[in-house]
Amino acid sequence: MKYLLTKFNIACPSQDLLQPCRELLADACGECGYESFEDTDDGIIGYIQQDNYSEMLVEHAIAEFPVEDVTIIYETEDIPDQDWNAAWEEQGFEPIVVSGKVTIYDARNTADSEQFSTPINIGIHASNAFGTGTHETTRMVVATLLETPLQGRRVLDCGCGTGILAITALFCGAETAVGYDIDEWSTDNAMHNARLNGVAERLEVLLGDSSVLSHVDGLFNVVMANINRNILLADLHRFQEVMIRGGVLILSGFYEEDAPLLLAEAERLGLHEVSRKTENNWCCLKLEYSPCSEV
Repeated sequence: MKYLLTKFNIACPSQDLLQPCRELLADACGECGYESFEDTDDGIIGYIQQDNYSEMLVEHAIAEFPVEDVTIIYETEDIPDQDWNAAWEEQGFEPIVVSGKVTIYDARNTADSEQFSTPINIGIHASNAFGTGTHETTRMVVATLLETPLQGRRVLDCGCGTGILAITALFCGAETAVGYDIDEWSTDNAMHNARLNGVAERLEVLLGDSSVLSHVDGLFNVVMANINRNILLADLHRFQEVMIRGGVLILSGFYEEDAPLLLAEAERLGLHEVSRKTENNWCCLKLEYSPCSEV
């Protein structure tokens, strides 16, 4: 899948406004189909699938920006797959410790996992910027998994990326896991990381969007989805359809102000909030499927 990156430069009348403007712009661009963002010194960089990019939508988002006296200019460019992967492989990432229980480390540059003091150590060969634990949303989902009974459970990882969430669940006692992703380099990378961590026999990874779930037999005890808000809204009903009653759905990839919109649709489907985590305005919701009647 081909990706584009857009560099947004935000000129504010006050430096104190920069971070709120970053968040507002990322939220607006999420509506335009952007999937992930990273901060820069003077704005943000957004990543979007080439097929989903619309300059007209970006222009509209900027024109409707709600903060006065803010000027936003942007530049969009291709991301060559080889260069994209190579940059991250070369850069690597520092070990990330979650809740004092899990260390996610760069397996490409760290040979000895025994140097870490946490009970669970997971090595990741990162072939992209997402799914290493460096982002708040990944860390929050991992932390939520650590608080969720997983022994003997079957889990689903939607938009699996590197496979970090499914692999974590398997390390925490899940019996089997299924993941899917729209990008072939992600599905290949997820299986590579599963083999690296010795859990490949318990993980199945599928290529495609949520429609692949129609070809998966059986239901899941735990479903995880760390994806942008619009995709979550569109796919919530598919997640609910493959969950057992009493099952858990963990959602992230959106800002806290987007939670009410997601929860309204979730409640309609019989999915009720159990807990939430927030970090730097990013949000992670834990829901339970307990319908009062058929939905």
